[in-house]
Amino acid sequence: MTDRPRFGLDSPLARRDWLRAAGVGFGGLALDALLAGETPAAEVKAAGPLAAKPPAHKATAKSVIFLFMEGGPSHLDTFDPKPVLNKLAGKPLPDSFGSVITPMGESRSALLASPRQWKRHGKSGLWVSEWLPHTATVADELAVIRSCVADGINHSAGVCQMNTGSILGGRPSLGAWATYGLGTVNADLPAFVVLQDNQGQVVNGPRNWGAGFMPAVYQGTRLQGGAEPVPHLNTPEGVADAQQRGKLDLLTRLNRDYAGRHPDQTELDARLTSYELAFRMQAAAPPAVDLSQESAATNTAYGLDHKDTATMGRNCLLARRLVERGVRFVQIYHGAGSKWDAHAKLESNHAGLCRSMDQPVAALVKDLKQRGLLDSTLVVWGGEFGRTPMSEKGDGRDHNPTGFTMWMAGGGVKGGQAIGTTDEVGLRAVEDKQHVHDLHASILHLMGLDHMGLIYKYKGRPERPTLNEGEPCRKLVTG
Repeated sequence: MTDRPRFGLDSPLARRDWLRAAGVGFGGLALDALLAGETPAAEVKAAGPLAAKPPAHKATAKSVIFLFMEGGPSHLDTFDPKPVLNKLAGKPLPDSFGSVITPMGESRSALLASPRQWKRHGKSGLWVSEWLPHTATVADELAVIRSCVADGINHSAGVCQMNTGSILGGRPSLGAWATYGLGTVNADLPAFVVLQDNQGQVVNGPRNWGAGFMPAVYQGTRLQGGAEPVPHLNTPEGVADAQQRGKLDLLTRLNRDYAGRHPDQTELDARLTSYELAFRMQAAAPPAVDLSQESAATNTAYGLDHKDTATMGRNCLLARRLVERGVRFVQIYHGAGSKWDAHAKLESNHAGLCRSMDQPVAALVKDLKQRGLLDSTLVVWGGEFGRTPMSEKGDGRDHNPTGFTMWMAGGGVKGGQAIGTTDEVGLRAVEDKQHVHDLHASILHLMGLDHMGLIYKYKGRPERPTLNEGEPCRKLVTG
């Protein structure tokens, strides 16, 4: 037998090869039309894997903004007051609480007091500490889940699970599942966008917003900070339109040729799709990310005029502009590089981090509501785990995945309520436990997706976003 002939740009094609090459090349037709000036960008609709899909049931949330506090914020100093903890401060954890395993091994450290001032806020009377005065003003919009549980005891596993559902790398992120299940409603912008508050490396890096074993087209698109959120989008100075068009024409032909010979490499298909998207974004993205279009009052509300809040303010304001333009999922990492990881000096660490995100986050909730977007936008706040009631290094707290707090607002969620409880010192969830799989199931349910019915077959195995576990929390919508 002879090998099947390889083919290049000028080589004759066998009929089977021609059909295969033509199939993978359909994704570039929209790009060709745009390059030739045949189709206005506004008329290009998402096709193929990113085509808009109907939800499995009626959705209350069209978009999600996930505010991820990387490193693990202390629930004991923000939303879950524990008077007993302060009474026992300085003493070892009572034996009645059993053994506690932390990243440093079994811990019997002395309990550390929380010197917070707590007040009830809003008509609902939710408890919020003085570290979050702005968030306290939107208390009636929040469903505070005080009984969250995760499996990851360290950052790598914890961040991985909160983003992908598993403590092990390699699975699709929650944003990728949402994009796979629903597609996009705006072909001119990415369906899944990622923002960071600094250039630090988020634990596990891009795997947190990756597509795992699904086609790479579903992965998140990270936008940069500063004046150019989308790098390399604009045509370089000195390059004429005809030159740029010629380069893209050649690149498209080369990619199609390669894709025809390697049909199983989804990364290339995703790259072809990204080139098409990038061309359309040259028209759609600049106005979407141009914050100068906002009023001075809006900029002040988000804290853009203060150095402490400017970065998170820009990210939150950009997130609002993206969801109002149809972006499906926006993930914002605050404290990128595990800045919330306060093993020592928790007071100064958390005070500064709370100050930098409190006003922008509250402004986001208020702005969405004022614009009529909160009903259709689910805002999620939290980290990969919480902190222990025991002290570490005398003035810090260790990782605590056995009981911590997250909150949700908008997107059909009933605000002004606290769901679940932890024990008397805030160590473990004891009522209405919400595992990460339950949290993900709830988010997908609000988006109109059934976490058990959303299936991607990988190597013949039906894969689901919550690893066949979890239940949506009904109290989120019923109270």
